[in-house]
Amino acid sequence: MTVSYETAKTQLLDAALAHVPFDGWSEATFQAAIRDADVAPAVARAICPRGAIDLAIAFHHRGDEAMLDRIKSEDMSALKFRDKIAAAVRFRIEEVTDKEAVRRGTTLFALPMHAADGAKLVWGTADHIWTALGDTSEDVNWYTKRATLSGVYSATILYWLGDESPDNMATWAFLDRRIEDVMQIEKLKARMRQSPTLSRLMTGPNWVMSHIKAPARMPKMDLPGSWTAPRD
Repeated sequence: MTVSYETAKTQLLDAALAHVPFDGWSEATFQAAIRDADVAPAVARAICPRGAIDLAIAFHHRGDEAMLDRIKSEDMSALKFRDKIAAAVRFRIEEVTDKEAVRRGTTLFALPMHAADGAKLVWGTADHIWTALGDTSEDVNWYTKRATLSGVYSATILYWLGDESPDNMATWAFLDRRIEDVMQIEKLKARMRQSPTLSRLMTGPNWVMSHIKAPARMPKMDLPGSWTAPRD
């Protein structure tokens, strides 16, 4: 029997989500997903070498993809750029169909051994948003934009997990405040650049930062592939 890699991974993730609220993103959940999805254990382990951790990562990527689809489908041409950023973060949160899975994932990626994976996922979400909204930065601003948005997104997720307000209204107000905080920082930076005294003090640091370049963008490869299950 031949099944595509992505199909098998989707089956495992869908099966795992029924168990995550009870067992978290754990080995118990992974084994239950294997049974429920009727995927051979050897195939499941080849697709997800780290078990449920890889499924938790796949769950986050699924949310990013849904967010990007919505960004593409929404008409945001009349919005200010800060409002486009806020809307994108809101889209990302609204695409979550299982809040408990996010809560369990937050706990998982807060562990020291998985913190790097969690940081990479959050950075990836911020990068997706900036890229989808047309960011063309090629200098240090490429990094600062994504670092700042990563902080806003992380803080908003944590607030949302505890939000019990109707239609998450408290979360959206919190998000607007965080975006406004960022805008105040940007205004302060602009005033510093316009100040003759401060601009001279920043000559050295600015020279260093001018030599920082955004990473090269690799073209997205969509290569065909399949997974052939081993014979019993």
